[in-house]
Amino acid sequence: MDILAGVNREWLAALTWLAALAAGGAVLLWRRRRPDLAALAAVAVFMAANTGAGIYVLNHLADGRWGGDAHARLDPPSFSGTPVVGQFLQPLNAAMADLAGRANDFIDFQAALPVALGFFAAAGWALAAMVPVGLAAAAVQARDARRRKAEAAAWQNEVEKLRAEVDALKRHVGYRDIF
Repeated sequence: MDILAGVNREWLAALTWLAALAAGGAVLLWRRRRPDLAALAAVAVFMAANTGAGIYVLNHLADGRWGGDAHARLDPPSFSGTPVVGQFLQPLNAAMADLAGRANDFIDFQAALPVALGFFAAAGWALAAMVPVGLAAAAVQARDARRRKAEAAAWQNEVEKLRAEVDALKRHVGYRDIF
């Protein structure tokens, strides 16, 4: 079952953008303070959706949505109705029908290829955009890790100070460690 059967090329391109925006919004809602991860998710989904759309176009070459119907289809003549020699020309009919079918397939491929390449080009640009977005997300992640490490060190220092104070208090009151 083809759920995209009624979708033309403009809507297919719009669906890639909608999927990217939905993924970015979902990550932004999930990780509220990380718009860098939302941008990275949106770019990754845009790249994957465009790649999938290009593959979908190439898998549905004979579909008229890609412009294959704009060209005239080849229809070979039938020689089987020829008097006297018609029965001997049936292999020629089959060969010409096969040749016309292959030519029609090539026309469909020729019409669908620019559409698919448009989607693949968009996926390539998304891959190129993913590098700086990914580096920015990694920089934010490194900054947050450095901040968390500093907070952990501050808490560790606070715990050490409190332990020292408790030990001093134990010595002051003369508490002996039983263990």
